Amino acid sequence: MAASSLQFKTVFRSSSQNFHLSPNKSSKPSLVRCSAASSTSKRNYAITLLPGDGIGPEVTTVAKNVLDLVGSLEGIEFNFREMLLGGAALDVTGVPLPDETLSVAKQSDAILLGAIGGYKWDKNEKHLKPETGLLQLREGLKVFANLRPAIVFPQLMDASTLKREIVEGVDLMVVRELTGGIYFGKPRGFGTDENGEETGYNTEIYAAYEIDRIVRFAFEIARKRHGKLCSVDKANVLEASMLWRRRVIAIAQEYPDIELSHMYVDNASMQLVRYPKQFDTIVTNNIFGDILSDEAAMITGSIGMLPSASVGSSGPGLFEPIHGSAPDIAGQDKANPFATVLSAAMLLKYGLGEDKAAERIEKAVLDTLNRGFRTADIYSAGTKLVGCKQMGEEIMKSVEPQVPAAV
Repeated sequence: MAASSLQFKTVFRSSSQNFHLSPNKSSKPSLVRCSAASSTSKRNYAITLLPGDGIGPEVTTVAKNVLDLVGSLEGIEFNFREMLLGGAALDVTGVPLPDETLSVAKQSDAILLGAIGGYKWDKNEKHLKPETGLLQLREGLKVFANLRPAIVFPQLMDASTLKREIVEGVDLMVVRELTGGIYFGKPRGFGTDENGEETGYNTEIYAAYEIDRIVRFAFEIARKRHGKLCSVDKANVLEASMLWRRRVIAIAQEYPDIELSHMYVDNASMQLVRYPKQFDTIVTNNIFGDILSDEAAMITGSIGMLPSASVGSSGPGLFEPIHGSAPDIAGQDKANPFATVLSAAMLLKYGLGEDKAAERIEKAVLDTLNRGFRTADIYSAGTKLVGCKQMGEEIMKSVEPQVPAAV
């Protein structure tokens, strides 16, 4: 158990400092705490719950129960407020992100999200798709940095489709720019070319300050991990990437203790499969990060195990599992709640500065795995197949006997 705990904690090392950068574009960054974590006396937190769609309500229920239990053991009180987002919001209000949801989220100390989307809304116009609501939420919260850890749990090593010798010891973090690039760039839309053919177009655009803040953020993350940062771009083809690389090289002068490398995105995608252990911290733009973080996740064997955090210069962070809404198994008690539970641990560490409470959750997850409990996505012969609800109960059993961590 001790070795497993040590390996797991490398993902979250030095998390007592929240990685929020100064919003001043012209000055050098400083690590600051968000409003919730800045007060050492505050032990009562407002948490916005966004269960969303598909399996979202099932996994967020488990995470909420775990947070309540851990809070009772650590003297923390959580005030949860459940709001609508995504398809659930569309069905009730006609929009994927109601104004009230955004307002409540902004006023909270942190936000825990389940999942959004589903077949039901696939044919909706873009502004009425659940995913649009999530993009609007990120933009409204001004969370520009997405942290996606990918760690191979020793207990689940054989769940990966890659050979054991390739995945053993993998522990990396993808730092993805979240609010710029091609997903938000303008102009965008549909048109007609000179031949009368219908066209669709998007713009990959970054301002220097957008690059600078995410790159400095990533350097700080690398400094708290193992001192290696790989910047991924497509600077041999794209002007936006050429600017990206120039800014990375310039900012690297502020971090002489960090080993910096550069890699084109096509090569990075191959290297992640060929030899993922070469990576420690990866920083990249919005679209490349979207793709590479999913690829890194699958190296671990199941995206049902991996959390994420999205943070900004100030205000609450957004914490969510990286898996989708899985509408094909929704309501069947088959979902894996681990990723959402671990997202709750990230919420405690990165959002609230409650390290001891977060450690309780991390240890409980490892203990539950050590006791052999598995949902279908990570099941193997000789382990105990359980559903989402029972897995939540087992995680809570692993939380209860723990003694408070030493200060």
